[in-house]
Amino acid sequence: MKLSRVTRITFLLTGFFALDKVVGFVRQVVIARQFGLSAELDAFNVANNLPDLLFALISGGALALAFIPVLTEQLSRDGSSTAWDLFSKITNLAFLVTGALAIVVAIVAHPLVRWELGIAPGFNEQQQVLVTNLMRLNLFATLIFSISGLVMAGLQANQHFLLPAIAPLLYNIGQIFGAVILSPEQGYAIGPMTLPAMGLGVYGLVYGVIIGALLHLGIQIPGLLKYKFHWSPGLGLKTEPVRKVLRLMGPRLATMFFIQLIFLVRDNLASRLEAGAVTALTYGWMLFQVPETLIGTAIGTALLPTLAEHAAMERREEFQQSIERAVRVLIALTLPIAVILSFGLKPLLALAFGFDAVGTDLLMWVTRAYLAGLLGQSLVEVFARSFYARQNALTPLAAAGFTLVLYIVLGTQLYRVLGAAGISLSDSIAFTAEAVLLLVLLNRKLIGSVKAGGSLLRAFLAAAASGAVVWLLMAWLAGQNPLLQSGVALTAGMLVAIPLVWPELRLILRL
Repeated sequence: MKLSRVTRITFLLTGFFALDKVVGFVRQVVIARQFGLSAELDAFNVANNLPDLLFALISGGALALAFIPVLTEQLSRDGSSTAWDLFSKITNLAFLVTGALAIVVAIVAHPLVRWELGIAPGFNEQQQVLVTNLMRLNLFATLIFSISGLVMAGLQANQHFLLPAIAPLLYNIGQIFGAVILSPEQGYAIGPMTLPAMGLGVYGLVYGVIIGALLHLGIQIPGLLKYKFHWSPGLGLKTEPVRKVLRLMGPRLATMFFIQLIFLVRDNLASRLEAGAVTALTYGWMLFQVPETLIGTAIGTALLPTLAEHAAMERREEFQQSIERAVRVLIALTLPIAVILSFGLKPLLALAFGFDAVGTDLLMWVTRAYLAGLLGQSLVEVFARSFYARQNALTPLAAAGFTLVLYIVLGTQLYRVLGAAGISLSDSIAFTAEAVLLLVLLNRKLIGSVKAGGSLLRAFLAAAASGAVVWLLMAWLAGQNPLLQSGVALTAGMLVAIPLVWPELRLILRL
């Protein structure tokens, strides 16, 4: 069977996202074994949040999703020369705005860390000073990403996904260099050779982030040359294409601000819990992001240019069919996988991170709570892009605001009862509610409602059957080698689930 363009792109992205997640997992294992669930590592993880917010607001999310539909429209109607002129003007604007905001954040960093409603009010003075210093260094990487994030969007609008898919992999490699070479006091022995060590401690991790950001940008430059990119000066604030991007960007910027505030609220609450809570939430989120990225983000990213093209050409039926196929596939994949991982992942976490029993239990419960929202978050990836493809940024904005408010209400209550796991559970509930809200609103815009009832039933049956198999095998193999125990249980669970959702798995070939 000939694969559709979206399917081919999805497989490409999934493959590289998977490789990126493997390398990212190695990075986190190296860091975890070096720093443990420590106050120092908590400070590093918290220090990333505000620079990440700036990146997400400017080019990582706000501009990227607002940019691709307009750039696709320019390519379809006026050709590459006009599109690259638009790209240059938006990139110039993003870099200048990011630079100005970075300077402001660097100046007010310490008060922001200490403020009761700020980043880490529960940390002691020494930790807060460390967070401030690390945050200021991180801003250099944010400046680089202000360009690199838009380069990704520009290449994806040209239906080129290979180099943007490789870029995150190199970003992780830069961070591993920081963890292995720059941070340790003593070098790593590999056979007869000992790797040098710089002894920079947690600061070495931040320098690794900066190196990774440079690699992230550098790998994509050949793609710009391939598509005959030419840079032009100016901001073009009076031109209609730039204004259209900015009109979409305003609501998208607010949307990303709401999303990123969730991470700030998360760490604010976790800083009030025991040492290691912030890191457990960070690692739990990383583990959750593996299936969410490989499934939800890959399909959503591959689908956006096609949805934007359908919308630009007013192909309403094809637009709806693309969304419906994606929804059915997401349901069939995410529900069984969430249950299988929840029951079978713990021995692997204990083996990989080397935490004590209490630390492993904390990480596992946080991860399970995140996995409860795997379907919801994956559906949001597609539903939100469906609105952006139609150049409607206000609806995702309203939905994100609703999610933030619900998360804060739930989080401030559940963390007192369930600790760190209550914070991650609040995230899952809030994003699942957002997915339902977006679906209701999307159905009003389509020629017919999205139909996935049969897929939902089969996915629930697959989740129940595979979860029971994993639970039984985990109990039967208790005390065995962790790789054997988890490996057998997880594999058996997947094999049980596949036949039950086979109709949806076949849809992957024609997304």
